[in-house]
This record gives sequence, C-alpha cells and structure tokens, in this order.
Amino acid sequence: MSENLRKYFTTGEFAKICHVKKQTLFHYDDIGLLTPEIKTAKGYRYYSYQQYEVFAVIELLKELKMPLKEIRAFLQNKTPMESIELLEQQAQLIEKKIENLTHLREILDTKIDITKNALQTDFESISLVYSEEELLLRSESTLDTTDKEFLKSVSNFINYSDNYELYSGHPIGAILHKDKIMERDFENYSYLYTKMKKGWQGENIWTKPSGFYIVGYHIGDEVNIFETYDRLIAYSIEHQLQLKGYSYEEYILDAVSVNGIDNYVTKIMIEVEKS
Repeated sequence: MSENLRKYFTTGEFAKICHVKKQTLFHYDDIGLLTPEIKTAKGYRYYSYQQYEVFAVIELLKELKMPLKEIRAFLQNKTPMESIELLEQQAQLIEKKIENLTHLREILDTKIDITKNALQTDFESISLVYSEEELLLRSESTLDTTDKEFLKSVSNFINYSDNYELYSGHPIGAILHKDKIMERDFENYSYLYTKMKKGWQGENIWTKPSGFYIVGYHIGDEVNIFETYDRLIAYSIEHQLQLKGYSYEEYILDAVSVNGIDNYVTKIMIEVEKS
C-alpha cells in the first residue's frame, strides 16, 4: 500500500468497523449517499476514519425511519444551521419514542403485577376489605342499553382512552348498581371503567368511594356470574352487611394469561355498610 493510503481503510476494513457488509457500502456509494474518500484508477475504494461519523449519522437517521433519499439530500446540501435544525427535529422524535417505550413498559409492568397477584389469590375466598378512595376513568352510561349500543359505548371508551393516552395496562371493568344486583339483572351495567395514569384532570372521572367492600372471585364465563353474586350476598347477610352503591368487576386473569374463557377470573368488589 502506498504511503498516502496507509491512513485509510479498505472497503472490507471499513465495513468491519461499521458492522455492515461490504455490499452495503457499495450500495451507499452507488446512490451517492456515502462515497469513499479515495477511488483508485483500478477501482479500489478507501475510506477515512472521519467518514465513520457520516456513516453513524446515516444509520441514526435510518433508525428513525428517514428514507435514504432524504438522508442523501440532507448530506449533499447541508449547512451548519440546517444540520442543527434536522438533528433537533430527530432529537424530538427520539424523545417521543422514549415516552412511548416508557408507557409500554408501564403497561407490561402493570399486567405482570396483576398476574402475579392473581397467582397468590385464593379464588374461593370471600373477604371484607377496606379500600381507599380511588379515581377511575369511566365510560358514558351503559344502563338499559341494547347490545349494539353497549358495543358502541365500549368502542367510544377505548377510543377516548387511546386518544388521551390514558391506558395503563389495567383491564376494562364494569360498574353494576346494587339495585341491579338485587333484581338479578347482572349484565345491566351502569358504566365501564378502567384504572388510569395518575394526574389526569380531564372528563369522565369516577370516584370509587373509600369504605368497606366484599371481595370475591368468579371463575369462568360471566354467564354464570350470578352464582358468585349469590355467594357474596349470602356473606353479606351472614355478617350483617348491607349492599351500598355499586359493585365493581374486573378481570385479573384473562386471555393474556390463561387459555379458554373457563379459566378467566373476575374480581368482584361490592361496596357495603353495617346494617
């Protein structure tokens, strides 16, 4: 190798430090994206170490889904100010991606916690539990709706949660008025709800009151949920408790963690007071 080429990388050497195949560098050269600093009369290509910085920026912009055509246009017609503007735009995109990934991680952590807690729960148990006040995100009223209207409410609720990025990994639950329990109208929910990210100050907030709740678990299809409600009502009578307000139903094991609806588990919490 001549003296003036000793400080340059061959295509193979440069490809190795960039962790790509030589064909990638050939392609970048062919489309004018990254041209070797030196091309000999025999067709050999040589890259300077400074060109690694250009390659790194190309890969970064590719990772951010910028088309090669746009990257080439930027690199061929750039000024310092244009470079700052583009890189600041890409930095903002990265921040948004970080926010999205953080949100996804929070959702996964929530689902993991729910499932772990379920595995430590005796589903045959019924207990009286004191609960602190909790703010929930609720749907529009679903009371006395037709099946079609109910599904529309579900759709609206999910869209609202998605539009405001309120989904936190908690399941969609149902709020059932005590009168409907006593009337054995167990599918006539007042609202849907879900637990939401802290700090939301918008509309559709439902306050689940602090107080005592009878807590039980229904295993399987909700078509038989009346059997579990019968057990909970019997418990309330035995312990001289009066149903108050609403019941809250939410899955703690569903299609994410078990196979088949017969293995689903619904947690039921009925607000009560001393008779």
